[in-house]
Formats: sequence, structure tokens, C-alpha cells
Amino acid sequence: MYVFSFEKLEVWQNSRIFTLDIYKLTSKFPSNELFGITSQIRRSTSSIATNIAEGTSRDTSKEKARFLTISYASAMETLNHLILSKDLGYVSEEEYIQCREKLEKICNQINNLKK
Repeated sequence: MYVFSFEKLEVWQNSRIFTLDIYKLTSKFPSNELFGITSQIRRSTSSIATNIAEGTSRDTSKEKARFLTISYASAMETLNHLILSKDLGYVSEEEYIQCREKLEKICNQINNLKK
């Protein structure tokens, strides 16, 4: 049962699930990264769904577009953190590809929602 309109959006649902995936993935990162890349990628990933939810509740198209732009930017920040995590050996090539494919789908959905 959905109470708020954003909960019905596939892009929000995908972003929420992706956030959970990232939390699981980063749980195996080195403990010395807890306040480094682990925290950064979790925050940027969480921001994707958060800004979709906030943006779709705004009254004007301009406000909605602004929050969707922030959501997209958070997705790009997340991608950067994923690339760095792969480079540091914290995620495998397979994990990276799976996450990147999910993120690309979310980005396309955000762009479609802005139209």
C-alpha cells in the first residue's frame, strides 16, 4: 500500500533497493574506511532516492526539476565512488559492473522523469 506518490515511482523503488545493495556491498569494506569512502558512497547513494522523493512532492515543475537534477548529480557522485572502490580493490569487477548497470538504469529513469 502506497501513501505518498513517490513510493509508486519505479525510479524511487529502484533507487531505494540500490541503496540497500550499496549498504550490503560496503559492509565488507575495510574498517579504516568507515568514515572515508564507505560513508561517502552510502550518503551519495541515499541522496538519490531522497531527492526523488522530495522533488516529486514539490509544487512547481522548476522545483521538481531542481531536485531531480540533484538526484542525478548524486548518482554521478556514487559512480565516482564505485570506480574508486573498484580501483582500491574493495569491489570486484563483477560487483562494479552490476552496480554500474543498476545506476545507469536509475539515471535514465531520472532523466525520463524530468521530461
